[in-house]
Amino acid sequence: MSSVIASTRFSVLDRSRTREGHDGPEALRDTVRLAQEAEALGYHRFFVSEHHGVSGVAGSAPTVLAAAVAAATRTIRVGTGGVMLPNHQPLVVAEQFGVLESLFPGRIDMGLGRSVGFTGGVRKALGRAKEDADDFAGQLAELLAFFRGTSATGVRARPSDGMTVPPFVLAMGEGATIAAEAGLPMVIGDLRNREKMLRGIDQYRAAFRPSAWASEPYVVVSGTVAVAATTEAARRLLIPEAWSMAYSRTHGTFPPLPPAERVEALTMTSKERDFYESGLRGHIAGTEDEVADELETLIKESGAQEVLVTTSTYDREGLLESFRGLARVAGLGGA
Repeated sequence: MSSVIASTRFSVLDRSRTREGHDGPEALRDTVRLAQEAEALGYHRFFVSEHHGVSGVAGSAPTVLAAAVAAATRTIRVGTGGVMLPNHQPLVVAEQFGVLESLFPGRIDMGLGRSVGFTGGVRKALGRAKEDADDFAGQLAELLAFFRGTSATGVRARPSDGMTVPPFVLAMGEGATIAAEAGLPMVIGDLRNREKMLRGIDQYRAAFRPSAWASEPYVVVSGTVAVAATTEAARRLLIPEAWSMAYSRTHGTFPPLPPAERVEALTMTSKERDFYESGLRGHIAGTEDEVADELETLIKESGAQEVLVTTSTYDREGLLESFRGLARVAGLGGA
């Protein structure tokens, strides 16, 4: 095994994707079961996501789901990838993570993003506007102040006051600069646009200011990794997500994941086909040896300390086998 891979942490982000014929509650239970499997395999941390009003995603309340995951596991770190801070009041977010850290001390991570609801209806329901994302840096500073007991409001967040819950910034667009200036670890993706990702990492490292939260830059690269016995089998794991993305681009709604064989039998328009084929490119997928080679290149190019795997597919057993194969590639303790 490569020493470069062996010195890198591997973690999992699960978006609680729904599947055709399987409802949202089942997707959430699948997330908890996947976290248990990831812990047994030796993955470092397990993140859950926040999406609102999306038919293909069940994960709408990440701190609640993180509590369920942490309660069902014992050693793996658990966090959010992430809580979308513009959707919430920083005091409430601080309180929620303080409760999580109180219940599961030393295991909670606070991943934070700057997205607001994807549609006007969702933003209206949340009481937010697109412009609320523009003050992400200020919202982030306000949130962190509650943990330090230095909020300009004079309010002491309970039980968060004085706690250290590691924050991570999900870097999209200007997020790399915000993470750097706040002195926080950064999660950046995706692997399909490698040059843009590497530019963001360089920008982050150049602008990084040490803080009470991190003394030096910490980079987590995120994206899809699929491992199977053959290259073709690994590629088939990518098909459901690629089609769902293509459908969302052409129909405006993000659907549950379909079985790969149904997608392969579809007659697509040229526009759908273009989006679909684009969705299959740029990921890391193949046999264990092929994935090991690609991961070594990625880690050397990015200098990342951690890889956050975001793979979703219809075939749950195929997904578990993929994570087992990746655990062997990474030399994880439970592989």
